[in-house]
Amino acid sequence: MRIEDIDPPREQPGAAGLIIDALARYGFAWDGAISYQSDSLDAHLEAISALHSSGLTYRCGCSRRDLADAPRGPLGIIYPGTCRNRSQTQEAAIRVRTSNVAVEFEDGLQGYQVQQLEAESGDFVIQRRDGLIAYQLAVVVDDHIQGVSEVVRGIDLLPSTPRQIWLQSLLGYPRPRYRHIPVAVDNSGEKLSKSSGALPLTTADVSNTLFAALESLRQQPPPELASAPVPVIWDWAIEHWNADALRGIRQINANPAS
Repeated sequence: MRIEDIDPPREQPGAAGLIIDALARYGFAWDGAISYQSDSLDAHLEAISALHSSGLTYRCGCSRRDLADAPRGPLGIIYPGTCRNRSQTQEAAIRVRTSNVAVEFEDGLQGYQVQQLEAESGDFVIQRRDGLIAYQLAVVVDDHIQGVSEVVRGIDLLPSTPRQIWLQSLLGYPRPRYRHIPVAVDNSGEKLSKSSGALPLTTADVSNTLFAALESLRQQPPPELASAPVPVIWDWAIEHWNADALRGIRQINANPAS
């Protein structure tokens, strides 16, 4: 269990405790003590220093206004390399250099993926101008520290994976295997999230909610499982899990009847 708490301005007081409590109520189990991403700051800074020593980073003073006319890709602005060969003394972000060498990987559910970072993403930020560590760098370093070999996450993070693979290669880290699962969307096709006003996970009827999740994930649970104790549901799900049922699927309507 890792709490990713590297962006204090966006953190909601008490949110981490609520997440941990909800996961426990739903029967999730984790190995060892809970880790907090903010505790790995020294390791994050060491990784940035190693990249800098190899000439793979530079300081960037560009503001959002400076980049207003830059082209955009799946991850937003494609950085045009404005500060690549400039000397920055002002407050600045740190970017990692990219190239157009194809970053390729085989996703366990979505198949072959390829991205040419320089053309499709551009040099990307690994430390913000306010000093906070960017997600792409932090998650790569923390996965390495924790020995993560399998990454299963929402398909909305699929466009970020080539950036993370790029950092893994630059830092000499082994590459995990990836599976990107479909995200839950509403009737308009928007991903369910706190930013879209989606309701939090209920803890009032855990068994029925787990059953509904298995149905949404196309696992075909038997009807009697809806009222079974949580450990029984997990035992069934582990024994009958069929990842192939999600192969190539990018989104699932969370409320198709409404």
